[in-house]
Amino acid sequence: MIVRILGEGQLDIADEHLDELNALDTGLADAVTAGDEPRFQHVLNTLLERVRAVGTPVADDSLSVSDAILPAQESSLAEVRALLGEEGLIPG
Repeated sequence: MIVRILGEGQLDIADEHLDELNALDTGLADAVTAGDEPRFQHVLNTLLERVRAVGTPVADDSLSVSDAILPAQESSLAEVRALLGEEGLIPG
């Protein structure tokens, strides 16, 4: 799966990491729904750190389409709320 972090670039994520990332995505969606700013910031930071840790950078000149788009580290709760779909940020 190709994941884009806004403002940073794309990373290729192996399928073996998707369950962990989907659990974090669910936690992020729950924090956004509850309007819980501290939990939102914590889960967003954790999600982005894990994607960076397990992902392999995609070359800047690659024309790969992103399967998921994650907000930038400094995104607000309101901005992330606007990005959330029915499946969260990461499909699956």
